[in-house]
Amino acid sequence: MIRVPEVVQKKALAVGAGQWLEDLDQLVADLEREWSITVGRPYEGGTEAYVAQASFGDGTPCVLKVLVPRDSDVAGHEITVLRLADGEGCVRLLRADEQRGAMLLERLGRSLYELALPIGQRLEILCDAARRVWRPAPESGLPTGAEKAHWLIDFITRSWAELDHPCSERAVDHAIACAERRLRAHDDERAVLIHGDVHQWNAIESADGFKLVDPDGLLAEPELELAVLMREDPLELPVGDERSRARWLASRLGLDAEAIWEWGVVERVSTGLLATRIDLQPLGREMLAVADRVAD
Repeated sequence: MIRVPEVVQKKALAVGAGQWLEDLDQLVADLEREWSITVGRPYEGGTEAYVAQASFGDGTPCVLKVLVPRDSDVAGHEITVLRLADGEGCVRLLRADEQRGAMLLERLGRSLYELALPIGQRLEILCDAARRVWRPAPESGLPTGAEKAHWLIDFITRSWAELDHPCSERAVDHAIACAERRLRAHDDERAVLIHGDVHQWNAIESADGFKLVDPDGLLAEPELELAVLMREDPLELPVGDERSRARWLASRLGLDAEAIWEWGVVERVSTGLLATRIDLQPLGREMLAVADRVAD
C-alpha cells in the first residue's frame, strides 16, 4: 500500500477528491504495469499531487506525478506546457495520461530553495530558466494573460471583502488599476508560452543548470512571468526604490520594466490575500504591508 503525504491527503479531501485517495493504490499499480516502472517512496512538500520516486526496469530513474483531480483542466495545461517545452527550461515529460492526471518525468536534483543562495543569484537562475521556456504557441489552447488579469481582478475584489479588508483600499485600487492596464495591453501576436509560477521551490537542479517544474501554463506577455519574482522576498525590496527589482529584471531579459512592475503589484496583493485566507503568516502580512507602502 502506497503512503500519501498528509498534506496531499488534506488537499484531496478539501476539494472533494476522497474517492481519488481510495483509488490511488490501484491507479499507481496500473501505471506501474502500463509504463513498466517501479514506484518508490513519495516526495514530501507537495500539496497538489502524489509525487514519488520511480525507476524503469533498467534502473533509469524517473518521477511519477499524479495530480489531485480538480474542476479546472490543471493536468491538461501542465502536460501541454511540458510537451511544448520538450525539456528546455522545464522538466522533461516521459509519459502522460491526461485523463488520469498522471505524468512520468525525468528525475532531477535539489530544489533552488534547498541551496539557500543569495537573492541576486536566485533571480539570475530563475530568469535564465524561465527564458528557455518562452516560445510562440498560438494554437496550444492555454489561457491568455488577458484571462489571467480578469481572474485576478475578480479574486482580489472578492477576497478583500470576504477577509474584512486586511490591507488598505488604496492598495486594492492600485492593484486593480494595474491589472486593467495589463489586460488592455495583451497582444496575441506578442504572447508567448510562459511557465506561470516561477519561484525557487519550482526550480530544480539538472545536468545543464536548473529546470522548472509544476507549470501553470499561459499565453501572455513575458513580463507576466516575472510577477512571482516581484512578489517574493517582500522584505528585501528596498524602501524608497521598490521598482529597482523590476528595472533589474527588465534589463536582464530585455523587457518592459513598467509592465513587470504592474504585474508584480497585482501578484503581491492577490498572493497576500490568499496567504491571509489560509493563514500563511507572516508572509501574507508582509506582502500586504509592501502593497500598502507602494500604493502610496
